[in-house]
Amino acid sequence: MRRLLDLALVAGFLVIIGLPLSANLVGRDGGDQEAENRDLARFPRFEWSWDAVKAWPTGLDSWFQDHFGFRSTLVRWYGQSRYYGLHVSPSSNVVRGKAGWLYYAADGGLDDYTNANPLPPGEIENWRQTVLRARDWCRAHGVAYVFTIAPDKAMIYPEYYDDHVRQLSTVSRADQLFTATLDTGVVIDVRQAVIAGKSHDRLYHLTDTHWNSRGAFLAYQQIIDAVHRQLPAVPPAHARSEFNPTSRLIDGLDLAGMMGLKRVMHEEDLQLLPKKGRGYVVVEPRGAYATAGEGRIVTEIPGSPLPRAIIFRDSFASWLAPLLSEHFSRAVYLWQNNFDADEVLKEHADVVIEEIVGRHLYNFIPSPELIPDP
Repeated sequence: MRRLLDLALVAGFLVIIGLPLSANLVGRDGGDQEAENRDLARFPRFEWSWDAVKAWPTGLDSWFQDHFGFRSTLVRWYGQSRYYGLHVSPSSNVVRGKAGWLYYAADGGLDDYTNANPLPPGEIENWRQTVLRARDWCRAHGVAYVFTIAPDKAMIYPEYYDDHVRQLSTVSRADQLFTATLDTGVVIDVRQAVIAGKSHDRLYHLTDTHWNSRGAFLAYQQIIDAVHRQLPAVPPAHARSEFNPTSRLIDGLDLAGMMGLKRVMHEEDLQLLPKKGRGYVVVEPRGAYATAGEGRIVTEIPGSPLPRAIIFRDSFASWLAPLLSEHFSRAVYLWQNNFDADEVLKEHADVVIEEIVGRHLYNFIPSPELIPDP
């Protein structure tokens, strides 16, 4: 009897460890790239070269780790057990906040909340000189220039952050940079407008690190009005009354995906849609959306005499793009933080907008020496 029990245990063990491979052999892919919010390893190509032959087993191993049978189910079960069972985040990159709010901990996100490492004086001066040189170069070439910092979610909604995480200072790197540069006349602090608006709307996604279109709208108004003051040919910002507020239920977004819970979590996506429709079209890349995460996106308003713009940006400008694009005959969105004078000249831009999210002040050092003298 004991022998039969041992054989049953061995057989059961072999069946369990063989199930993932068996699932792959019958064509079941256990990976779910959208749910995990990352690029999964691709099946390695076999080529007749010694280096390719040596590398093929490593590539196969990487592919199998991302695609073994039932992987997405196991990832989801693990995430659910941690998040709903133990009430902790299944990912070190995500902070589990209160009332369903999630916050990004990686990429400087946690530092941006705790304010643990203020900008040293040398870096503050570096930022100031970068803004001044960009402003002066643009003025010398007849170009309007605006610089802004997009506030992280925790800056606007600290009340939902994990109570176990303490802020070490009330002064953020964004505070330091604004103090050093607001007198330049080209730096726009959108935070107060966004904070004032949160009593009327939820302005950031619950399961994403970014603001939603309603939060971006408040920042857009500040940015475009600042541009209009420098260049009146750019129309002033649209009023909220020109948009219809809409909402829809969607699956969890990027932070939910990092925890393996993209298809488990849901949230209400609060949007603003223009009553008159969109006037611009995306011309590069063809078929893309202005909100896409492409390195280069170009929008145009056919036949428009409006000025042209270049926007140096990161992901927070994705929801700004549909709004900003209505004010320029051609708008070029470049995913980079450094000011690029050559691109401005090549595009014959009349306006330059620079946007950087607050947490990137922890991992990006500007290069004022790269900006030409006026």
